[in-house]
Amino acid sequence: MKREVKIVIAEDDKGHATLIKKNLKRTGVMNEIIHFLDGKETLEYLFNNKDGIEGKEGLSILLLLDIKMPNVDGIEVLREVKSDPVLRKIPVIMITTTDDPREISHCHELGCSNYITKPIEYEKFVTAIRQLGLFLMVVEIPEIK
Repeated sequence: MKREVKIVIAEDDKGHATLIKKNLKRTGVMNEIIHFLDGKETLEYLFNNKDGIEGKEGLSILLLLDIKMPNVDGIEVLREVKSDPVLRKIPVIMITTTDDPREISHCHELGCSNYITKPIEYEKFVTAIRQLGLFLMVVEIPEIK
């Protein structure tokens, strides 16, 4: 993955966020990672920095988004990001414990790029995040312009 890609994690569980960061780094993802504990903070960051983000040549953002969060849930974050003419280019990967097929379908309808169900078992969760890291090493993330 390009060095200019900033990874934004919206995850209310600090332990899950730490596991995600640690295991992405173990796969070689050395991009800047910003962590927010709820959807409201995530939206404020994205929308308050939108002009600066859009004006930076070569800057890309990847959003790793949990669904069940306080204040504003991940579905609403996804909806608002994908409704904005600038931010809608941001790839959004849902990383959540929710494996309901209707929820998965709904997130794809709203514009998520991928949907990953967090395994409950620690080792399986670590493996899933490492596989995500390997995926991120080969995927191209669009610039925000």
